[in-house]
This record gives sequence, structure tokens and C-alpha cells, in this order.
Amino acid sequence: MKIALVGYGKMGKIIDEIATKRGHDVVARLNETPTKENLNNPDVVIEFSQPEVAFSNIKTCLENKIPVVCGTTGWLEQKPSIEKIALENETGFLYGSNFSLGVNLFFALNENLAKLMQKFSDDYTCQLEEIHHVHKKDAPSGTAISLAEQIIEQNEIKKHWHLGATNDHAIIPIEALREDPAPGTHEITYSSIIDDISIKHTAHNRNGFALGAVLAAEYLQNKKGIFTMKDVLFQK
Repeated sequence: MKIALVGYGKMGKIIDEIATKRGHDVVARLNETPTKENLNNPDVVIEFSQPEVAFSNIKTCLENKIPVVCGTTGWLEQKPSIEKIALENETGFLYGSNFSLGVNLFFALNENLAKLMQKFSDDYTCQLEEIHHVHKKDAPSGTAISLAEQIIEQNEIKKHWHLGATNDHAIIPIEALREDPAPGTHEITYSSIIDDISIKHTAHNRNGFALGAVLAAEYLQNKKGIFTMKDVLFQK
């Protein structure tokens, strides 16, 4: 498979290494704006850039009918427009707030715990904490937002998430810490006057995220439509 990398920072370089080891041909390594010419006719684009350019990068690829795997966070208010462009151009789009196998298992665990805790919302408060490296520009992380939204979907009382502390029982507070070295930690805690219940995922390096992105690209090749990492990892 021919892969173009749009965004060639630390993550892009690890994706390059893993894709090559899996027998794929990396035909473009771009930090500049993608065009039909410099993409070099790939089968799939993997996009890990910056929030301010993600929309235009993805739009260009989709309008050239190239499926896109995107891991850039911090631009999601424009995601519905991108999904519409993908469908109009009869190509594929897969967004992941986190491509790690472990994190996606953590998503499933979070969803199930949220279902169980829904009956006890009057007794337990819920909060999230995420820790990332100091160069991460968006806060909270896309993964933390996904975790919070999962809880909100399962809980009739929780209506929103909020960055920072809050006394509103209907809002899930998210604490975002930036320190080095920190590839990524996410922890959800339910607290009562009697006890605490916590689940936590800690990444040791970026390799798990990169491998997941390559697996997503392998899955997306020749597909049309909107997909998630659930489709990749839990396909029948």
C-alpha cells in the first residue's frame, strides 16, 4: 500500500518507521500544505499535523478522492463538514482521538463503567485527569474529550464537560496537566464520601499510537464512508 504522511513531526516519523516495517511504501512526507502533486498518488493519507491546518489538509485530500486517517485533535468543531466532504467525494475518512489498542480497550472499559455508575450518580461525583507533554497545544486532549462524551452519553445527570474545577454536579471537570516526559495518561475517578473508584491508562511511548494509525490506514484502503477505531479493532 502507498501511504502519504501529512505532518512529519515526531509521530509522523514513528508512523513512517512502522509502516515501512509492515511492507508499505511511504510516498510523501509533508510538513507543507498537501496538493495533488506532492501527495504522489497514495492509497491512503495519514494526517497528524496541527489543529489550525488540519481541516484544509484533510479537505484537499478528500477532494482528490484520497481516503484519510486523521489523528490531529483540537479541530473537531469542523469534523461534520469533513465527513460531508468525504461522503460527497465517495471516499473514506477515519478520525481517531487516540489510535492506541490499549486506549481503545480503555474506551470500552470507560463506557461499561459509566453504564454501571449511572444508577449511583447521586452518590458519586466524576472527574477526569489527563497528562501530556508540554508541547501539546490543545487542552483537554482529544482522548479526554472522547472519554467525557462517553460518560455523558451513559449518564442522565451529566450534561457537559469543563476544563478545570467546577461545583456543578451536572458537569464533568477535566484537569489537563502538561509536563515532560509524558506520552499520555488518562484517569477517570468516581468519588463518594465512602470511597473512590478509578480507571487509568498510561502510555509508555508513542509506538502504540503509531501502530494503530497504520492499522487504520490498512483498514481504510478502498473503503468509502465514515469510520472509527471501533471498526478497525473490533471488526468481525
